[in-house]
Amino acid sequence: MTFQTLTLISVIGLAGPWLAWRQSWHLPVILGELLAGIVFGATGFGLLHPTDPTFTFLADVGFAVVMFVAGTHVPVRDASIRSALGRGALRAVLVGLLAVVAGQGIAVWFDTGHGLLYAVLIASSSAAIVLPIIDSQGLSGKPVLELTAQVALADAAAVVALPLVIDPGNAGRAALGAVLVGGAAVAVYYFLRWLEDSGIRHRLHRVSEERGFALELRVSLALLFALGALATRSHVSIMLAGFALGLAVAAIGEPRRVAKQLFALSDGFLAPMFFVWLGARLNLREFGDHPYLILLGLMLGLAAVLAHALMRLQGQPIPLGAIASAQIGVPVAAVTVGTQLHVLKPGEPAALMLGALVTIAAAAWGARTAAATQSGNSVDQQGDSKP
Repeated sequence: MTFQTLTLISVIGLAGPWLAWRQSWHLPVILGELLAGIVFGATGFGLLHPTDPTFTFLADVGFAVVMFVAGTHVPVRDASIRSALGRGALRAVLVGLLAVVAGQGIAVWFDTGHGLLYAVLIASSSAAIVLPIIDSQGLSGKPVLELTAQVALADAAAVVALPLVIDPGNAGRAALGAVLVGGAAVAVYYFLRWLEDSGIRHRLHRVSEERGFALELRVSLALLFALGALATRSHVSIMLAGFALGLAVAAIGEPRRVAKQLFALSDGFLAPMFFVWLGARLNLREFGDHPYLILLGLMLGLAAVLAHALMRLQGQPIPLGAIASAQIGVPVAAVTVGTQLHVLKPGEPAALMLGALVTIAAAAWGARTAAATQSGNSVDQQGDSKP
């Protein structure tokens, strides 16, 4: 890692905002960053070397921060969503059951032995993608609240389940590590709760804001790195550490100033670093040796969309089901952890990412359709209200 390489990463990382510039497309910023990494990494020009220890470590830090931010996006404190938890939980469970059947079938067809991993991917949702879509389109109403609850539960469950299914031979060790990290996150929650209730956090916030100390950000990062250290020592992915801490912070209520500081740190540097590194690590040339894996990626994506769309039988509109199928964090984590553990076959990481892109395309369609339907209903109601 040199300043020349860092400059290259920063510049090509701008492909993310450039590709997501047209808001109506609903493309996540990380898509451009992944594609940039693919072009300049193992698949393309080979200018980026993802095996470089410094590059890898910075990417790991970015991964932890990305999952931390994703955890803070889960609307834990939203009282209106709690009323929709029952219906959302039921749909998440039903999607999970369908995902097990689909995942095992796809694994048998392609002879990969990763049926449970595929099931977790198919059942997962991404709050980090779905919630911004809902906000940007102004979607509202009880069905949207139920969708939000469903996505939040599915996202959290998938993050917990992934370390257990990606390496079944060490599932016991992973489960113990997950319990340790989860327990530490709960302890952090009570510590933050005490700081909030005692008024200490408010006093620190006031002094920090007046004198530019950024104390809350420093404490957040220290806690994140501490949980990350516990996760690595416990043989658990830092994905779980970041997400668990994010949930703890969300349960307390993330201060706006910290959210803005984290946004700058994450989206301005660490997140692009991680996603460019991930793209550089993916080798799409392996599709040439194993072209059938392209079909694997398409089937994983379509299975996820279909499993969520079938919740129409539970009263959920198909466009909202398509939005719920959007996934990115869990597939990214599966690729990252799977390649580190060497449990994925050549070309399989790229297939998992292809499946995620299929769900993002479906979510973009669902967002446009749901927004148009809501707008049409609003116009009809206004027309009916006129004398």
